[in-house]
Amino acid sequence: MRRDVSDKNILNNFCLKFCKVLSKHVEYIVVSGFVAIASGRTRGTEDIDIIIRKMSSDDFRELHKDLIKEGFVCIQSPQTDEIFNYLKDKLSVRYCLKNQPVPQIELKFEKDKLDDYQFKTKEKLPLTDLDVWFSSVNMNVAFKEELLKSPKDMEDARYLRLVYREKINEKEIEKIKKMMKEMRL
Repeated sequence: MRRDVSDKNILNNFCLKFCKVLSKHVEYIVVSGFVAIASGRTRGTEDIDIIIRKMSSDDFRELHKDLIKEGFVCIQSPQTDEIFNYLKDKLSVRYCLKNQPVPQIELKFEKDKLDDYQFKTKEKLPLTDLDVWFSSVNMNVAFKEELLKSPKDMEDARYLRLVYREKINEKEIEKIKKMMKEMRL
Protein backbone atom coordinates (compact mmCIF):
# COMPACT_ATOMS: atom_id res chain seq x y z
CA MET A 1 0.00 0.00 0.00
CA ARG A 2 1.49 3.30 -1.07
CA ARG A 3 0.97 6.26 1.21
CA ASP A 4 1.08 9.92 0.38
CA VAL A 5 0.59 13.14 2.31
CA SER A 6 -3.20 13.03 1.99
CA ASP A 7 -3.25 9.54 3.60
CA LYS A 8 -1.27 10.87 6.54
CA ASN A 9 -3.61 13.84 6.89
CA ILE A 10 -6.63 11.52 6.87
CA LEU A 11 -5.10 9.40 9.66
CA ASN A 12 -3.98 12.44 11.64
CA ASN A 13 -7.40 14.13 11.42
CA PHE A 14 -9.17 10.86 12.28
CA CYS A 15 -6.93 10.39 15.32
CA LEU A 16 -7.41 13.99 16.47
CA LYS A 17 -11.18 13.79 16.14
CA PHE A 18 -11.40 10.54 18.12
CA CYS A 19 -8.94 11.64 20.83
CA LYS A 20 -10.78 14.94 21.27
CA VAL A 21 -13.86 12.97 22.31
CA LEU A 22 -11.84 10.61 24.50
CA SER A 23 -10.14 13.46 26.34
CA LYS A 24 -13.51 14.67 27.63
CA HIS A 25 -14.20 11.32 29.28
CA VAL A 26 -11.11 9.22 29.96
CA GLU A 27 -7.33 9.12 30.00
CA TYR A 28 -5.98 7.54 26.80
CA ILE A 29 -2.75 6.73 24.97
CA VAL A 30 -2.08 6.13 21.29
CA VAL A 31 0.23 3.14 20.90
CA SER A 32 1.97 0.93 18.35
CA GLY A 33 2.39 1.57 14.62
CA PHE A 34 0.69 4.95 14.45
CA VAL A 35 3.39 6.36 16.75
CA ALA A 36 5.98 5.69 14.02
CA ILE A 37 3.65 6.77 11.20
CA ALA A 38 2.70 10.04 12.94
CA SER A 39 6.42 10.62 13.48
CA GLY A 40 7.06 10.49 9.74
CA ARG A 41 7.62 6.81 8.88
CA THR A 42 6.04 6.02 5.53
CA ARG A 43 4.07 2.80 5.72
CA GLY A 44 0.46 1.81 5.42
CA THR A 45 -2.00 1.12 8.17
CA GLU A 46 -5.75 1.00 8.43
CA ASP A 47 -6.02 1.36 12.19
CA ILE A 48 -4.83 3.37 15.15
CA ASP A 49 -4.40 1.51 18.43
CA ILE A 50 -5.58 3.31 21.56
CA ILE A 51 -5.65 2.15 25.17
CA ILE A 52 -8.00 3.82 27.64
CA ARG A 53 -8.25 3.61 31.40
CA LYS A 54 -10.88 1.25 32.73
CA MET A 55 -14.15 3.00 33.34
CA SER A 56 -17.62 2.22 34.64
CA SER A 57 -20.38 1.15 32.27
CA ASP A 58 -22.19 4.45 32.95
CA ASP A 59 -19.09 6.48 32.09
CA PHE A 60 -18.52 4.37 28.98
CA ARG A 61 -22.13 4.92 27.94
CA GLU A 62 -21.50 8.70 27.99
CA LEU A 63 -18.28 8.30 26.02
CA HIS A 64 -19.97 6.08 23.43
CA LYS A 65 -22.88 8.53 23.13
CA ASP A 66 -20.42 11.35 22.34
CA LEU A 67 -18.55 9.18 19.82
CA ILE A 68 -21.83 8.48 18.04
CA LYS A 69 -22.65 12.21 18.10
CA GLU A 70 -19.30 12.88 16.36
CA GLY A 71 -20.08 10.38 13.59
CA PHE A 72 -18.27 7.28 14.86
CA VAL A 73 -19.77 3.79 14.89
CA CYS A 74 -18.57 0.63 16.59
CA ILE A 75 -18.03 -2.20 14.12
CA GLN A 76 -18.71 -4.98 16.67
CA SER A 77 -22.10 -3.76 17.83
CA PRO A 78 -24.39 -0.74 18.09
CA GLN A 79 -25.26 -1.82 21.66
CA THR A 80 -23.35 0.13 24.30
CA ASP A 81 -23.57 -2.64 26.92
CA GLU A 82 -22.26 -5.23 24.48
CA ILE A 83 -19.33 -3.00 23.48
CA PHE A 84 -18.54 -2.37 27.14
CA ASN A 85 -18.56 -6.13 27.82
CA TYR A 86 -16.04 -6.70 25.01
CA LEU A 87 -13.74 -4.15 26.61
CA LYS A 88 -14.31 -5.48 30.13
CA ASP A 89 -13.39 -8.99 28.87
CA LYS A 90 -10.02 -7.60 27.69
CA LEU A 91 -11.01 -7.65 24.04
CA SER A 92 -10.63 -4.74 21.66
CA VAL A 93 -13.37 -3.00 19.73
CA ARG A 94 -13.12 -1.06 16.51
CA TYR A 95 -14.61 2.31 15.67
CA CYS A 96 -14.77 3.98 12.29
CA LEU A 97 -16.67 6.90 10.86
CA LYS A 98 -20.19 6.07 9.70
CA ASN A 99 -20.15 4.77 6.10
CA GLN A 100 -16.31 4.83 6.05
CA PRO A 101 -14.90 1.42 7.05
CA VAL A 102 -11.32 2.70 7.12
CA PRO A 103 -9.46 4.02 8.91
CA GLN A 104 -10.40 2.45 12.22
CA ILE A 105 -9.58 2.93 15.88
CA GLU A 106 -8.76 -0.28 17.74
CA LEU A 107 -9.78 0.56 21.31
CA LYS A 108 -9.06 -1.45 24.45
CA PHE A 109 -9.02 -1.03 28.21
CA GLU A 110 -5.76 -1.08 30.10
CA LYS A 111 -4.85 -4.64 31.13
CA ASP A 112 -2.21 -4.63 33.81
CA LYS A 113 0.63 -2.80 35.56
CA LEU A 114 2.50 -2.56 32.27
CA ASP A 115 -0.35 -0.55 30.76
CA ASP A 116 -0.52 1.53 33.93
CA TYR A 117 3.19 2.28 33.45
CA GLN A 118 2.44 3.33 29.85
CA PHE A 119 -0.04 5.88 31.19
CA LYS A 120 2.45 7.16 33.76
CA THR A 121 5.12 7.67 31.10
CA LYS A 122 2.89 8.99 28.29
CA GLU A 123 4.08 11.96 26.29
CA LYS A 124 3.14 14.36 23.55
CA LEU A 125 5.50 14.07 20.60
CA PRO A 126 6.12 17.44 18.91
CA LEU A 127 7.55 15.73 15.82
CA THR A 128 4.02 14.43 15.08
CA ASP A 129 2.35 17.87 15.13
CA LEU A 130 -0.55 16.16 16.92
CA ASP A 131 -1.93 17.30 20.24
CA VAL A 132 -2.58 13.76 21.50
CA TRP A 133 -1.07 11.52 24.16
CA PHE A 134 1.25 8.76 22.98
CA SER A 135 2.84 5.97 24.95
CA SER A 136 6.51 6.87 25.33
CA VAL A 137 9.02 6.30 22.54
CA ASN A 138 10.95 3.95 24.84
CA MET A 139 7.78 1.96 25.54
CA ASN A 140 7.00 1.65 21.84
CA VAL A 141 10.52 0.51 21.02
CA ALA A 142 10.42 -2.09 23.80
CA PHE A 143 7.01 -3.43 22.73
CA LYS A 144 8.05 -3.74 19.10
CA GLU A 145 11.41 -5.37 19.87
CA GLU A 146 10.32 -7.66 22.71
CA LEU A 147 6.69 -8.62 22.11
CA LEU A 148 5.62 -7.90 18.55
CA LYS A 149 8.85 -8.68 16.61
CA SER A 150 7.35 -8.75 13.09
CA PRO A 151 9.55 -7.27 10.33
CA LYS A 152 7.23 -4.22 10.20
CA ASP A 153 7.48 -3.76 13.98
CA MET A 154 11.27 -4.11 13.96
CA GLU A 155 11.45 -1.45 11.22
CA ASP A 156 9.17 0.79 13.31
CA ALA A 157 11.50 0.34 16.29
CA ARG A 158 14.57 1.17 14.19
CA TYR A 159 12.81 4.25 12.83
CA LEU A 160 11.79 5.45 16.31
CA ARG A 161 15.33 4.90 17.58
CA LEU A 162 16.63 7.04 14.73
CA VAL A 163 14.22 9.98 14.81
CA TYR A 164 13.98 10.13 18.61
CA ARG A 165 17.59 9.28 19.44
CA GLU A 166 17.65 12.04 22.07
CA LYS A 167 14.71 10.37 23.88
CA ILE A 168 16.06 6.82 23.70
CA ASN A 169 17.05 5.49 27.12
CA GLU A 170 18.45 1.95 26.92
CA LYS A 171 18.09 1.40 30.68
CA GLU A 172 14.41 2.36 30.45
CA ILE A 173 13.89 0.09 27.43
CA GLU A 174 15.50 -2.84 29.28
CA LYS A 175 13.37 -2.12 32.37
CA ILE A 176 10.22 -2.20 30.20
CA LYS A 177 11.32 -5.41 28.45
CA LYS A 178 11.86 -7.02 31.85
CA MET A 179 8.34 -5.97 32.89
CA MET A 180 7.00 -7.48 29.67
CA LYS A 181 8.72 -10.79 30.34
CA GLU A 182 7.20 -10.89 33.84
CA MET A 183 3.66 -9.86 32.84
CA ARG A 184 3.05 -10.78 29.23
CA LEU A 185 5.40 -13.59 28.19
